[in-house]
Amino acid sequence: MSAEHTPPDLPAITPESVAEAESAAIAAIDRAATSTELKHARPSLIGDESMLSRLNRTISGLPKSEKAQAGRLVGQARGRVRQRFTAREEELARAEKAARLAAETVDVTAAGSIHRVGARHPLGLLVEQVTDVFVGMGWEIAEGPEVENEWFNFDALNFDADHPARAMQDTFFVEPVDRHLLLRTHTSPVQVRSLLTRDLPVYILAPGQVYRTDELDSTHTPVFHQFEGLAVDHGLTMADLRGTLEHMARIMFGDEARIRLRPSYFPFTEPSAELDVWYPGAKGGARWVEWGGCGMVHPNVLRSAGIDPDEYTGFAFGMGVERTLQFRNDVNDMRDMVEGDVRFSEQFGVII
Repeated sequence: MSAEHTPPDLPAITPESVAEAESAAIAAIDRAATSTELKHARPSLIGDESMLSRLNRTISGLPKSEKAQAGRLVGQARGRVRQRFTAREEELARAEKAARLAAETVDVTAAGSIHRVGARHPLGLLVEQVTDVFVGMGWEIAEGPEVENEWFNFDALNFDADHPARAMQDTFFVEPVDRHLLLRTHTSPVQVRSLLTRDLPVYILAPGQVYRTDELDSTHTPVFHQFEGLAVDHGLTMADLRGTLEHMARIMFGDEARIRLRPSYFPFTEPSAELDVWYPGAKGGARWVEWGGCGMVHPNVLRSAGIDPDEYTGFAFGMGVERTLQFRNDVNDMRDMVEGDVRFSEQFGVII
C-alpha cells in the first residue's frame, strides 16, 4: 500500500507490518504476570498509543482505492488483539482470586497454631491473697449459695421486716416472690450457715459474689464481690477485731498501714463501726480510705443460730473486693473490671 501518506516513524500498512504489530502486542499481553501489570500496559497494547491504533489513524490519508483493504487488515488485527487482551485479563483475575482464596483458607478441623496467653482477673487474684492471709492465721474458708433464702439473708441477721434492703428496688427477688428466694445481697448468710453447721469456736472467711439492683457506672455494679470474716469464741472483744484487721491491713497495704474505727450502725453487729485504712501507697500521697464495716456479732444473730450470747461472743467484718482493688491499684472506673477485656487483666501480671 502507498507509503507517501504514512508518518515517517510508522511502517506502511502491509500484511507483514500489521501481522508484526499484532504479534508484538499479543506477546506483550501474554507476558503480563498480574492484573495490575496488564492494566498499566493497556494504553500501549490496545489504547491510542498502540501501534495498531496509530496505523489505523493513517488510513484516512490513503488513496480511496486502498482504504477498504487497509481498514479490514488493521481492524481485524485490532479485534484479535482486544480479544486476547480480554481473555488474558479474565485469566489473570481467576488466578489471583484462586490464590487469595487459597491463602485465606482455614481448616476448621485443625488445631489452632497460635494460642494467645490469657491473664488471671485481678479480682480473683485479690481474693486469693486475702484468703491466704486468713488461712495463714488458722481460719477456714466458707462458701454458700448465691440464690439464698430470705431468712438467711435478712431475718437471721437481725434485719427488721420493714428494712429498706428487703424492698424489690434494692434486692433481686426470685419469682414467685412468695418462695422467699433472692440473689444474696452480701456474703453474711454464709456466717449464719456456718454457725448452724460447724462446732464452736468458729473462725471463717467467706469470699463470694453478691447482687444488688445498682446501675452499672464508674463506682457501682449490680454484681460484685465481698469477703466477710466471722469469729465466734469465748471472750472475744473489739480488741481482737481490731488486731485482726490491723494484721490484714499491714500485709495488704504495707507495714506502715494502720486502721481506725468510726461508730456506725449495722443490724447484725453491736457495737458497729466503719473501717478506714491508712494507705501509705495511695496515689497522690498517704491518706485514709474507707474500706468496709465491722463490729461485734449482735446477740440476736447468735440466738438465730442457737448460740448462747452470754457464753460466746464474736466479731465480724466485711469489705468489697472491687472497692479494695479500686483504691489499692488506682482503678478509676469499675466498668473496666466487668467488660472482660484481657488487656485490663494483663496489667496486673501474676500477682497484684
